[in-house]
Amino acid sequence: MPEKKSFYGWKLVAVLFILDFINMGFPYYGGTIINSYMIDAIQMKRSTLGLGFTILNLFVGLAAIFVAMAIVKWGIRKTFIIGSCIIGSSALFLGFLASKPIDYLIAFGVVNGTGMSFATLVPCATGVTRWFRRYRGAMMGLTLSASGISGLFLPLLLDKLVREGGGNWHVGWRIVAGAMVVSGLIAFLFVRESPESMGQTVDGLPEEHQAQPSRTDALATKHEWTAGEAYRSSAYWLLAIAGIAATFPYFLFIAHWKEHLTGLGITSAKAAFGISLLTFGTLGGRWLGGLLMDFLNARLVFVLGGSLYFISSYLAFTSNAGALELAYVASALQGIAYGWTYSCTNTMVGHYYGRKAYPKLSGMFIFLTSAIASPAGYVGGMIFDRYGSYAKSFELDAVLAAVGIFAILFASMPAPRESVPVMAARAEAVSAS
Repeated sequence: MPEKKSFYGWKLVAVLFILDFINMGFPYYGGTIINSYMIDAIQMKRSTLGLGFTILNLFVGLAAIFVAMAIVKWGIRKTFIIGSCIIGSSALFLGFLASKPIDYLIAFGVVNGTGMSFATLVPCATGVTRWFRRYRGAMMGLTLSASGISGLFLPLLLDKLVREGGGNWHVGWRIVAGAMVVSGLIAFLFVRESPESMGQTVDGLPEEHQAQPSRTDALATKHEWTAGEAYRSSAYWLLAIAGIAATFPYFLFIAHWKEHLTGLGITSAKAAFGISLLTFGTLGGRWLGGLLMDFLNARLVFVLGGSLYFISSYLAFTSNAGALELAYVASALQGIAYGWTYSCTNTMVGHYYGRKAYPKLSGMFIFLTSAIASPAGYVGGMIFDRYGSYAKSFELDAVLAAVGIFAILFASMPAPRESVPVMAARAEAVSAS
């Protein structure tokens, strides 16, 4: 009797976690440290430095549609490898040839942002959605938390390595290029497309158990929607509005929070710790939000997480140098709120519309949320320039949180179109009896 293979989905989650850790951590969080050395060497303005991150966030969103097309045509594994190659080429250019601000804007913003889109969220989330249904929320939260962990450790590592290299920022980008070789090899050797490709089933459950009722039935559809059907449902666009409203505050906050704290008289080192708490908060939020998605109604989970924005915004509004602990609480809650809602919306797309259409729907979702929210840092700067403080920015964060919660309350799980006549016929039969 042949030995039964263990469910590969558990191993795949570990692989996706590592890929997200490397592909987000080295070029993005590590890039923030490398760029701080670069700014003096090639004499960039602070506005130019910030513009690079705005362009990166924009191209993460713009490329997401093409990422979805790549997953459908070539699969998750090749999409990861393409992303590693794009990031690697960008890192090599920055590590050996870049010498002007325009080099930074194109290589770090455009090329690096495109590569990150191919190598992080959409393929990771698609892999989780294909392999899991009953445990989808928890596995999604676990996988996507990798970037939060990388944000805690890799900046310290890259800073140490660059300093030991005499402050040569080119060395930092060469390290990033080497990390991309590792991530490409991991994707090639260990990423698997679907349970069916290995003769296994979703969640690793036997076929006879797949049809048995479970608590997940009320949370996730069994119908495999097409992308066209999903786009015609109001729920998808309400999810997108909620995603944008939950992303914009975080992008604004992370771009200006350190400047806000130092402007209050808080030392740079203590303000930097506030940024670390912000990053750590996203980690906890993604874990908790993803876990709750497997047990509670998705809209309720989003509302619970989104409500934390109100507390964070209030504490940010009232923060001062004499109440540093409250500023730290604002940092952590802002991160938790973003990570929590981030896991919710990405999981809800899979719960509402199934595995088949997920790559296209996820690609469009990331395009909308990242692209529309990308000007957040610029908007925060404009508000400060006009009013001389960030108070209006924190008020805007609270308003957008309310918009996201309002949208999600109406984003109930849609019913497949063919089931509507059946339900109508049942209603008529009941009324006739």
